[in-house]
Amino acid sequence: MTHRPTPRSLSTTAVTAGRPGRLPDAPLNAPLVPAATYHAGGAMGYGRYANPGWAALEEALGALDGGTAVAFSSGMAAVAAVLEQVPLGGTVVAPARAYSGTLALLQQWQERGRVAVRHVAVDDAAAVAAAVDGADLLWLETPTNPALEVADVPAAAAAARAHGTTVVVDGTFATPVLQRPLEQGADLVVHAATKWLAGHSDALLGAVVTDPARAAALVAHRSATGAVPGALEAFLTLRGLRTLHLRVERSQDNARELARRLAGAPGVQRVRYPGFGGVVAVEVDGAERADRLVAACSLWVHATSLGGVESSLERRRRWPAESPTIPEGLVRLSVGVEDVEDLWADLEQALAAMG
Repeated sequence: MTHRPTPRSLSTTAVTAGRPGRLPDAPLNAPLVPAATYHAGGAMGYGRYANPGWAALEEALGALDGGTAVAFSSGMAAVAAVLEQVPLGGTVVAPARAYSGTLALLQQWQERGRVAVRHVAVDDAAAVAAAVDGADLLWLETPTNPALEVADVPAAAAAARAHGTTVVVDGTFATPVLQRPLEQGADLVVHAATKWLAGHSDALLGAVVTDPARAAALVAHRSATGAVPGALEAFLTLRGLRTLHLRVERSQDNARELARRLAGAPGVQRVRYPGFGGVVAVEVDGAERADRLVAACSLWVHATSLGGVESSLERRRRWPAESPTIPEGLVRLSVGVEDVEDLWADLEQALAAMG
């Protein structure tokens, strides 16, 4: 990769960062390099240690988030790599409600004595400040999945810094377009890049963005454990990153309008929307009605995950690992980039069919 001045805008960075040098007949895009073995004598050494496609993706994502990026095989691989940095017997402060995979991993480790976990409502700044006393790591998810609670990252980071506590922010829902936690005092940002960063429901990949020293430790962990991204997945994620700002802006515009309309819709008891981003959650009366709502949709796709160009929805408590504090009738909507009137028409008829 060639060095270029940092562009002034995030949208320009999304399009230009991580490109090959401008040489005659060189490709505009970083090429797909499906290599496990390299000729000896260079810096890469072996396919578990490096790949040119990873490097291009990490350059681009690092530029977007304002740090040094390390790519992993999945979002959970990135989560696990960060949590592995907590010393044996250390204390982690985590959201009371957050992504079920993260909470399940913490619960498993707590049961094995690997870590102690303190759960806190991340939207309560005073509670977060009290919880970090004596903790090794503060894990923030904002907005939380699927309750969509929002943390005060600068306040939490300031409180954590006073106690020497490392701050991690899962930025999957907000993306660097809407939130840059490193600029707000966080030490690391985690992304399930499968979601908005890649954006097309075809790549499983995770990433961490942090300072160079922590990034070096994460690279060592990745190499030792083999939690490396595939060459194709890195290629697809970087391709998706080029339109991240456009997709986030469109899905957010759609989400805001749908949240407004859903707030007055028959059968909807509550709408959860933090005012930004492309995820909306609605609560209806019980699991059965929620399942009928989901089944009645024809344009919206019934699927887990989120952040794709297509709109999807699901009742989150259909997953046994989901927190019991999440209402049975909560349906999470990942709003895509389709025409908002088409999305609303499908939801409106599904709500009517729900009964």
